[in-house]
Amino acid sequence: MPHHLTRWIGLAGSALLAVAAYLGGALPDGDLRPNPVSIWQGRHGPLIIGCWLVGTSLLAWAWWSLRDRVPSARWALVTAGLWLLPLLFTPPLGSRDAYAYACQGASYAAGISPYEQGVSALPCPWLDTISYIWRDTPAPYGPLFILISGAIVKATGSLTAAVVLFRLLAVAGVALTAACLPVLARRCGVEVPRALWLALACPLVGVHLVSGAHNDALMVGLLVAGLAVVASRPGRRWWLLAGGVLLGLAAAVKITALVVVPFAALAAMAGPYRIRTLVRDGGPVVAGALAAAVAATLATGLGFGWIGGLEQGGLVIAWTSPPTAVGQTVGYVAALFGAHVDALPVTRAIGVLVLGVLLVWLWWRARTRDPLWHAGLALAATVALAPLFHPWYWVWPLTVLAATARRTGWFALVALVSSFLVLADGTGLARYTKMPGAPLMTLLVIVVAVWLVRSARAARRPAPTD
Repeated sequence: MPHHLTRWIGLAGSALLAVAAYLGGALPDGDLRPNPVSIWQGRHGPLIIGCWLVGTSLLAWAWWSLRDRVPSARWALVTAGLWLLPLLFTPPLGSRDAYAYACQGASYAAGISPYEQGVSALPCPWLDTISYIWRDTPAPYGPLFILISGAIVKATGSLTAAVVLFRLLAVAGVALTAACLPVLARRCGVEVPRALWLALACPLVGVHLVSGAHNDALMVGLLVAGLAVVASRPGRRWWLLAGGVLLGLAAAVKITALVVVPFAALAAMAGPYRIRTLVRDGGPVVAGALAAAVAATLATGLGFGWIGGLEQGGLVIAWTSPPTAVGQTVGYVAALFGAHVDALPVTRAIGVLVLGVLLVWLWWRARTRDPLWHAGLALAATVALAPLFHPWYWVWPLTVLAATARRTGWFALVALVSSFLVLADGTGLARYTKMPGAPLMTLLVIVVAVWLVRSARAARRPAPTD
């Protein structure tokens, strides 16, 4: 199919998603406990679900079909921009997080620590817009984003204006990614048009990062900018320090960005790996990242309580997280024999343990290979093995891998499937598909584990000799 026709098909999909957002997106006065059946039976229900399904399908198909044959970088940027336009002026799609950002900002502006108390501690004027599960939980975001949220609420005093500014902040993050991603792609020998297409035209970006106004957009933008600076200036101390600061600011939005810092330290080396070289060139990167994160923490005056917010991921149980799916499946199998087994704490703990070992192994392996590609793999492992998976989390590894990986199929497929996991109003389909979702995810975990073991054994076998 011609490229220009694919462009307009994607734009049609984006326009249908905008219609779904106006009719039944994550509206401030929407139902806080919806389900697919109640949505279907509600006002405009069939139209909302139809627009969401067809729109997502068109957008996803257009993105997927051109993933390996993008005409040019300019064409990719123009097309991605066109697809974002209809979503810039809609109510939030796929999540109510922007309302939580506003209430957390209101708490901070009123002198209440959002790391110690939920937003219900302050009679936030917009409390009714927030899902019940998040009203009494501490904020899981970094100090830089809390500072920004407080400033936005102070400047606007209006929920609508605050959401607009959060969305503009997300657009700025996407623009920063667009500006810096080509540097990474050239450094890794990846085609720039393909990298931009995968990272920017993906449906997850328009629906969740821009329309949903998620702070992941800002985190990813700062992350890519930091990696770009480090990759383009290896061995140059002050540039490396600046790159580390950008990475630290990304972590001050969401702490998971710290995962890439050890890999950035390897990428900073001018020459082959040696401990002395790593300390000399990687040291400024690590120092800059830690300094920026600490400075943002001190600026809030709230201390390091924001690190404890990571524990909130355990509140949501969804099979889209592999460790959670395995725990659910164990419980289902035990129930067949009349036993009640809560395996979630165990499987999630095992997932975190495996993640720690895997991150160390990836870093050790990256010493003599491309550390930037391994940084993308580390982010993918972090998302996959965490207790909670939201579809927009996959944008983290997707963006880095788009610029560093030569094979795109597996991580692009995850993004494609993830685009269909959340309805327009934020209803997560994983909550209503535990069966067969959890067993199927468990089967996938087993298949991947067997494949990895076989691949490792094959790599250790000596090459045949004549």
